[in-house]
Amino acid sequence: MSIRIAVVDSGVHLQHPHIIARTHGVAIGAEDSDPSFADGLGHGTAVMAAIQEKAPHAEYYAVKIFGDCLRTTVDHLVRGIDWAIENRMHLVNLSLGVTGPQYQPLLADVVHRARAAGVILVSAWEAGGKRAMPGCMDGVIGVELDWDLPRSRFRVMDGGPVRFAASGYPRTLPGVPPERNLNGISFAVANMTGFAAQALQRRGAASVDELIETLRDGSRIFDDVPELVNS
Repeated sequence: MSIRIAVVDSGVHLQHPHIIARTHGVAIGAEDSDPSFADGLGHGTAVMAAIQEKAPHAEYYAVKIFGDCLRTTVDHLVRGIDWAIENRMHLVNLSLGVTGPQYQPLLADVVHRARAAGVILVSAWEAGGKRAMPGCMDGVIGVELDWDLPRSRFRVMDGGPVRFAASGYPRTLPGVPPERNLNGISFAVANMTGFAAQALQRRGAASVDELIETLRDGSRIFDDVPELVNS
C-alpha cells in the first residue's frame, strides 16, 4: 500500500540528506516573506526526516503553516488539516498542540471531518503540562514523550484514554550531541507517525480505531522488524 503523509509544520529543506523519500509541499498562511514551502527554521525538516527514516517508501507533503517562528493561528492549523483531507492523505503529522478551550469546537469539527474522510491525525497529547488539542481528542492518535525510550520503540500509556509514548529525539546529526539537537514532544509525535506509517503499509487501509488497535498490539505488525516494535 502506498502511504501519503502530510507533515503540518515549518516546511521542508528538500536538499537535506535526511530527506530521502518522494517529497512535495505547499505553504498555507506561513507568516514570513517566503511564499514557498522551504523550511527556514529546520523544525519541519527534522520532523519529516524522523518519519522518513521509519517509512522511506511513503510519499510526503510538507504543509507549511509556520514561518519565522513556531507560532501560527488556529485558523492556519485548521486550513492545513483541511488541505490534507481534501488531498486524501493517509496520515497527518501534527507536532504541535493547542491548549485554549475556546478552540475546542473548531478543532473538534476538523477532527470529525478527518475521521469521516479516513484521514488519520497523529498529534501531541499534552503541551506545557496541559492537555493539548487535537491530540487529546477522540479519533486522534495522541502521543506523549518518554525520554527513556530509544527511537526504535514506542509504548502504550497506562490508564485513561488510549495514547502512546515515543522518544523525543530526532535523527542524529554528525558531531552534534543529542541534547544539543532539536528535541521534545515534536519528535515523539514524529517517531510515532513513523510507526503508524509502518503499520499502515503492512496492514493496508485502516480506520483510526483499527490502526490504534494494531499499534496496541505492535507484535502483530512488527514481528519481523524487531527494531520497530512496541515495548
